[in-house]
Amino acid sequence: MNKEELEYYNKIGNWDFSEIKYEEENYTNWDYIKEIKKSIKEDSKVLDLGTADGNQILKYYPKCKEILGTDFSAEMINTANNNCVKCGRKEVSFRVMDNLKMDTPKRYFDIVTARHTITDKVGIYKTLKESGKLIIRGVDKLDCWSLKMLFKQGQGYNDEVAISQKDYEDIIKAGFKDVELVPIHIIEYYKTKQDLLALLIKVPILLDESWNDKKIDIKLLDKYIEENTSDKGIKLIRRYYGIVATK
Repeated sequence: MNKEELEYYNKIGNWDFSEIKYEEENYTNWDYIKEIKKSIKEDSKVLDLGTADGNQILKYYPKCKEILGTDFSAEMINTANNNCVKCGRKEVSFRVMDNLKMDTPKRYFDIVTARHTITDKVGIYKTLKESGKLIIRGVDKLDCWSLKMLFKQGQGYNDEVAISQKDYEDIIKAGFKDVELVPIHIIEYYKTKQDLLALLIKVPILLDESWNDKKIDIKLLDKYIEENTSDKGIKLIRRYYGIVATK
């Protein structure tokens, strides 16, 4: 994560999507949280990378021996710590760490999870115990592709290799075995223009090389909305991927 990217996420401060009104249709029988719930045992030690405000852990991860959530943004970790105090979970802690410069102990964690964040596969391999598990949900190149095509920019827009393919290959190169890659197809329907705009401001879907002064071209957005509105709402086609691998 570069300096501009860090400053951008520090400005956001949290990842609360509760006020954004939308519905989704999931066309893939793979669920990130279900994979985590069936993997975590009472004595598990879990590392969550790119934890943001910590709500994924606090709301959905089963209780176990230890859960550490890390994020490169100090503002995110401050929010996560406040959320943890309100939640009261004693086995959960949060701290600042760069995913690409991991300093966690070797052969310590039973499970490493990562959602919508960049990761160092070699670093993850080192911090996992033997037979430890890696669970990833990522955002792929073709995510919101018609929107990116209209704006002629966006996350992964100019990548020659799909993000899912690169992650898959890097995981195998790091030494993992039994690597499973699953494409995830979801359609989201946003209730209003304001709901869709709130999403695009909060997440880096339309960001390209520059992270400064992020602005959305409203005329282009209006054109997209005109072409993609149905009785269900404003359609956004999402392309994610899931990976489960064993050390």
